[in-house]
Parts: sequence; structure tokens; C-alpha cells
Amino acid sequence: MSIYNFNAGPAALPKTVYEQASKAILNYEGTGLSILEIGHRTNLFQEIIDEAKGLLKELMGLDNAHEVLFLHGGGSTQFFQVPMNLLNDKATAAYIDTGIWSSKAIKEATLYGNVEVVASSKDKQYSYIPKQFNIPQETSFLHFTTNNTVEGTQWHTMPTDKGVPLVVDMSSDILSRQLDFNQFDLIYAAAQKNIGVAGVTMAVVNKNILEEISKPIPTLLDYKQHIAAGSILNTSPVFAIYTCLLNLRWLKAQGGIASIEKINHQKAALLYNTLDALPLFKTIVNKEDRSKMNICFFIENPTIEKQFVDLCTKENIIGIEGHRTVGGFRVSLYNAVPLSAVQVLVEVIKKFANMQMC
Repeated sequence: MSIYNFNAGPAALPKTVYEQASKAILNYEGTGLSILEIGHRTNLFQEIIDEAKGLLKELMGLDNAHEVLFLHGGGSTQFFQVPMNLLNDKATAAYIDTGIWSSKAIKEATLYGNVEVVASSKDKQYSYIPKQFNIPQETSFLHFTTNNTVEGTQWHTMPTDKGVPLVVDMSSDILSRQLDFNQFDLIYAAAQKNIGVAGVTMAVVNKNILEEISKPIPTLLDYKQHIAAGSILNTSPVFAIYTCLLNLRWLKAQGGIASIEKINHQKAALLYNTLDALPLFKTIVNKEDRSKMNICFFIENPTIEKQFVDLCTKENIIGIEGHRTVGGFRVSLYNAVPLSAVQVLVEVIKKFANMQMC
């Protein structure tokens, strides 16, 4: 029986990753050891993390100034780790508020210095991406969230012309589309959407932006310390990083980011076109700002929402309920979700629409 998993995260992974990870739990690479018991200071793990870093640098086309880190704490830890490392005492951090996760990042940043929200789409329920804004003088960095999982918006043109270091939360669209990743000075992404599984967070840091900060930072929150230790500053989440490696190998085998972007475009276009053609469903996001990773929509008559969920469950479709703060529905189309799964969902959507017309 096939299960079609559209959860926002932890998200689906390729079947080959599940199979390889399962084998490694019993016997990693013929060593007789489980991947779960391999020490983080061993040569076996060093090979894993070195290959994972190398694949990320290759897939993202990173230059030598950018360092890849595997960190603890999830994406939410980066909300305060970023300003701790980058916000000068006499400077300002500029933030763009486009949804729940960016607003959480703003809240944490205010604990460590002066923060200015230079643009927000809160006035229209976060249904668009603000395009016009100014950056204050003496700005340490500009922070924004490239894709908003809860609200279903995405930056399609990055604000790279502001003349300040760029810090981006790419947790939900990392590796899903081609970008010049070197234009960003700090990228962070929780792994459990497009990189791997929950338990590790990937960060890409331009080492040059760390040179200006001299204030004391707790060791385990200091990017410099993590870089110096090669991401093994303390006990690493070995299995989570190994799963990332398997997923990165899979992505490279698919043809890399360029190839997966084409498939992601097909998936999103198929679902949006279907929803737009059926009056029963509605979306509130500006079309030019629609996310290709998290498609959010509503049913015009909310009293029949449960019927739709029940039909989807019957058809082995799971994870489509919207975020608890928003309601409605959300379909997450991360890299490992195949086009065939979206085709099944589309047929169920059409079936439900026809049922309501009878």
C-alpha cells in the first residue's frame, strides 16, 4: 500500500534513503557496528561528515569563503545564535517579517541588540512578499525567510541590492531551486524538510562576516568555534548527519538542484492549476509570491473540510491539514515528494469537487 506523505516536516525522504539508513542501523558498511553506536571522534564518522560537507558545497556551488556546519538545536536556535554572532552593540539588525517563523526570529533577536523591522506583510495576513523597503544606516545584516511554510509565500527575487550582509532562513526551500548561494553571508536550514531528518541543522557561514565581532559568545553558540572544530565541537548527531549524507547522494544522483527544480516546478504548477480551476477551493496568497514548496489553500465552505480530509485519508493521503494557527490545508512538495504523488492528490481533489456538485 502506498502512502502519500505531504507533511510539512519532518517530511518524506526517498525510499532509497530509508533502505540504506535501515541497513546501517544493523550493520554500517560491513563494520559489524550500528551507525547508532559509531563514535563522533572516529575515522568512520569523519568520513561521513566530510563527504556530507563536500556534497553540500558541490551542490550549492559554494566558494572557499563559505563554511558548511552541522549544528544542534533546530532552526529555532539560529533565531538567537545569529544575532549573538553578528549583531554589533552599536549597530542595527534589519529584519523582514513575512510570517510566523520570521516573527519568532525577530523576537529572539531583540534580546541581543537593536532590531528594526524594515518591511512586513502582516497587514494582509502574510499573503504577500514586501518588495519596497529601506535599510537603516549602520546595519549589521538583513534577515529574511526565503520560504514561509505556514503562510505559503516565497521570495522569488531576493533583495540582494541593499549593500549589507544577507542572513536567510532557508529551512523549507534549501536545495529546491537554483540560486547563487554565495550571495548570502549566512544560510541556515533545519534538516527535516529537504536535507535529511530532524536532529541536525545545516548552516553555511561566510567566514569574513565573523571577523568584526569580538564580544564573548558561549562556546557552543560561537560559529568560529564550530568552524575551528569542523562541526564536531561536542557530540554530533551521527545518525542524523549520516541520513543527510544519504539524501545528498540521492539528490546528486537525480542530477542535482537544476534537475530537482524542474520537477518541483511541475509539481507546484499541477497543483496550483488544479486549485485555480475549481471554485470550491481558494488561495489567498498573491500569485506572484506563491510558494512552490508549501501550497496553502482553503475550501469556500469550511463545514465540509472534514469530508475532504476523510476522503484523502481513505486514499492514503496524509499531512495536508493547514498549520494550527491558520487552518485550511497545506500541501508540502519537498524534493523527495514524487510527481506521481501530486498526480494522485490532484485526482482526489477533482473527485471531491465533483462530489460536491452532485
